[in-house]
Amino acid sequence: MHLLNLGILAHVDAGKTSLTERLLYTAGVIDEIGSVDAGSTTTDTLALERRRGITIKSAVVSFPLAGVTVNLIDTPGHPDFIAEVERVLGVLDGAVLVVSAVEGVQAQTRVLMRTLRRLGIPTLVFVNKIDRRGARDAAVLRQMAQRLAVPLVPMGTAAGLGTRAARFVPDLGPAALEALADRDDDLLAAYLDGGVPEGRLRRSLTAQTRGASVHPVYFGSAVTGAGVPELIGGIERLLPTAPGDPGGRLSGTVFKVERGPAGEKVAYARLFSGTLRVRDRIPFGDGRRGAGGEGRVTALTVFDRGTDSRADRVGAGRIVKVWGLGGVRTGDALGAPGRSCEHHFAPPTLETVVVPGPGTDRRSLHLALTQLAEQDPLIGVRHDERRGETSVSLYGEVQKEVVQATLAEEYGLDVAFRETTTLCVERPSGTGHAVEFNKKDANPFLATVGLRVDPAPPGSGVAFRREVELGSMPYAFFKAVEDTVRETLGQGLHGWEVTDCTVTMTHCGYSPRQSHAHQGFDKSMSSTGHDFRGLTPLVLVEALRQAGTLVHEPMHRFRLEAPADTLGALLPVLARLGAVPESTGTQAAAWVLEGTVPAARVHGLEQRLPGLTRGEGELETAFDHYAPVTGGTVPRRPRTDHNPLNRKEYLLNVTRRTGE
Repeated sequence: MHLLNLGILAHVDAGKTSLTERLLYTAGVIDEIGSVDAGSTTTDTLALERRRGITIKSAVVSFPLAGVTVNLIDTPGHPDFIAEVERVLGVLDGAVLVVSAVEGVQAQTRVLMRTLRRLGIPTLVFVNKIDRRGARDAAVLRQMAQRLAVPLVPMGTAAGLGTRAARFVPDLGPAALEALADRDDDLLAAYLDGGVPEGRLRRSLTAQTRGASVHPVYFGSAVTGAGVPELIGGIERLLPTAPGDPGGRLSGTVFKVERGPAGEKVAYARLFSGTLRVRDRIPFGDGRRGAGGEGRVTALTVFDRGTDSRADRVGAGRIVKVWGLGGVRTGDALGAPGRSCEHHFAPPTLETVVVPGPGTDRRSLHLALTQLAEQDPLIGVRHDERRGETSVSLYGEVQKEVVQATLAEEYGLDVAFRETTTLCVERPSGTGHAVEFNKKDANPFLATVGLRVDPAPPGSGVAFRREVELGSMPYAFFKAVEDTVRETLGQGLHGWEVTDCTVTMTHCGYSPRQSHAHQGFDKSMSSTGHDFRGLTPLVLVEALRQAGTLVHEPMHRFRLEAPADTLGALLPVLARLGAVPESTGTQAAAWVLEGTVPAARVHGLEQRLPGLTRGEGELETAFDHYAPVTGGTVPRRPRTDHNPLNRKEYLLNVTRRTGE
């Protein structure tokens, strides 16, 4: 049986979920097409999704074609839920990118296509809504070629645009031949020799599409069904089926976690290799967090013809729901790591404090937010014991509204939020080293720890190394140091997460297990994990002090299109907002500016733009990089730990003594 794990991706309101409904109806899986407006779609199962008419969580549904079984994954389109899309990309064999024939290419369309290209995922393009007033075909095709800057192969044209009778007319014309010949020397030679047989043209189309070199474009309407049969034919013939060896070593990736009726965790996973069986005991975890565990599979479910059914064993290539892995989190690998462990999109750059409403228990709120973070690890939860506050990191205001509604509907918790602030990071500006020795000076812990901090390239994250012999002390003590290093780096000298650095353990030592005659283990004379967990933050922050850190703020890349006569008013405002235009150009009667702007100023630019451009300006922004904060006061973030920056305060909190 051939399998294809297919993602449907698009900008919000392009018609993804409607297309999913039409595909299921055409394949005979459902008898009636659901409506997004009526809240009756197959894949939008959450009450909040049905009420708001947007997809928030990815959903899987299966349908059969003539030669392949498709596991179709409907993903959110709103930028605030880009993390949900990120997790899906790592489990796909192919994708359909939906573009509206009315609105054309949007900011999210560009982000998605760039990522699909970077990951080499074979992708078809479906230009939807050709039946709507204002629909365009040739103009949208030109816009896609310009703004997406990818090789496109028109699979035909649209007729009757803007009417209920609009239809797709299949035709591999000269534009398709030109796009394919540019990347196929044999095809080009045949063309120059006098002609290309249609069979030869279609073989080249299949090979180049499966290699993600070109992207076939179909026109149609999810509402009327126009162009959908041709799209289904393209899915079946042009996209590659799932690879994988069922007899190989188990390797899979968890891309979604939800809670079952009894509160149990249910993991959605793609298997890349091996076979998973009920009662198997398997390892799972995320190497980037240094976390993991082991669990026994108690039940398996696979997707089949619009529903799911129990299975005793599931082989490579399938998407499966797994019960029994109590500690599993979204992004974890099952068995050997899969291919989707890396982040493909930007991290969240906003943070807000969750304020409990009247009668809301803080402990219940913290537990609920922790469970939400299990489903979406990029919703970072920070709890400040001293202030009694809990913060969450987010992508935008819509996501904040969804978190608020989810807490109210699923947990019965009434909350509000403080003003959203920008999340910065810290990076070491040099090298620093510190060490404290067991039973020397003012070290109250029975441990020796030496750490060196070195800067690393941007985007590399945190690496932990050892320059000491692994056998020089129990492994549990090394693990305690590494885990505590990663935890401590969550709050640097200015309170922000420290990233892009290498921490090397340079010294270690411990007091061996001691006991008195006829008595048990004497903790006052023997090192424990507590000693290493307690000492490591003091050593690490001293090494950070020696190295120094720079606070970096998130920067967005912007593309601004505005009437040419408004440029004089725009440029001073951009300068005051800290935006740096890097290139300008003209497009028809408009100026196009591209550059960078601090993330904290994007909202202000969005508010000012309509007044400065007579409502004609178009702005696209997306996270690009972190840059050092320049000018003004360096932003600080309140600490939520025992504050190892203040040795006396830290020791009072950790050991209940001054250390003097």
